[in-house]
Amino acid sequence: MAQGPLSGLRILEFAGIGPGPFCGMLLSDLGADVVRIDRKGTKGGAADDVISRGRRSVALDLKQPDAIETCLKLMETADAIFEGFRPGVMERLGLGPDVALARSPKLVYGRMTGWGQDGPYAKAAGHDINYIAISGALHAIGGADKPMPPLNVVGDFGGGSLYLAFGLLAGVLHARSTGQGQVIDSAVSDGAASLMSMFYGLKTSGRWKDQRETNALDGGAHFYNTYKCSDGKWVSLGPIEPKFYAVMLEKTGITDPDFNEHMKREKWPALKDKMVAVMATKTSAQWCELMLGTDACFAPVLSLEEAPLDPHNVARKTFVEDNGIVQPAPVPRFSATPGAIQGPPPVNGAHNEEALGDWGISAAEIQSLKDKEAM
Repeated sequence: MAQGPLSGLRILEFAGIGPGPFCGMLLSDLGADVVRIDRKGTKGGAADDVISRGRRSVALDLKQPDAIETCLKLMETADAIFEGFRPGVMERLGLGPDVALARSPKLVYGRMTGWGQDGPYAKAAGHDINYIAISGALHAIGGADKPMPPLNVVGDFGGGSLYLAFGLLAGVLHARSTGQGQVIDSAVSDGAASLMSMFYGLKTSGRWKDQRETNALDGGAHFYNTYKCSDGKWVSLGPIEPKFYAVMLEKTGITDPDFNEHMKREKWPALKDKMVAVMATKTSAQWCELMLGTDACFAPVLSLEEAPLDPHNVARKTFVEDNGIVQPAPVPRFSATPGAIQGPPPVNGAHNEEALGDWGISAAEIQSLKDKEAM
């Protein structure tokens, strides 16, 4: 029995890359029964494919009519499905939303793309960096001289996966109360723009400049920045509020009166230079001893190797070792129905008979798929 608040929810996932698999991981971690349709003949099952954890895999040849019919029957049983192909691909396969909703009017049909289902760029190839570029997010991130892609967390996973998961669950709630399914058009470019909502508001009010490294939260301020210590390691400081800023001044031993008016933008460049000199006087460990756990709003900048060993992360079990791989644990945390990693990344097709049988496909139909080499 799956563990988590989504236990009993059936999600059909059509295998893809990037934000789709991460959305499937989030839903599985919270207990949803996520069955993934993989292409027959592909492998899968690599232990380091963390975002594929917790699924059951059915491998089908979607060029065969019987495989398409099987997918449609699974859609009739599913609460929601999602796919991450370019616009029009599912329609060409005979699995588009019109066909699916005709078979199951309560179905929630999630579509994950970079540009969305329509618009001038909809059919063009792209990646996270391109989608966040048109949202305004990429322009706002990086040094003064150059935008810098923030891995693919702002676009694919933040603007894509999280919004798709949110949309699917909202759609399921609506379908359960009304019997009406619908299509969720989740575009990474839209989600990334949504994540920038606060900054568009600040820009309109004049409190955000449209140049990198000139604002309080983009590296422009001395009190919200990263600093190199004497041992070459980095630490982060973020005491925005006056009471926290005062703690930071106390802990660092700063008495220079130039630091007293910390919100004066014109002073920030000079204060950053002074802060660089101050933070370079001690090792990261020494600064941790002085400030970590205080209201100075301080934390060391940890590598992927170091983060799982941090005492706070250890105490909260933020990372777990599963299938021989250290990886982030399921989140968020539920007091009554905690989530869990439901299983390792599956070998493609590992659950052909088990998953199809559980979802209502008869033994005779399964054997027919085998006989016709559609599975």
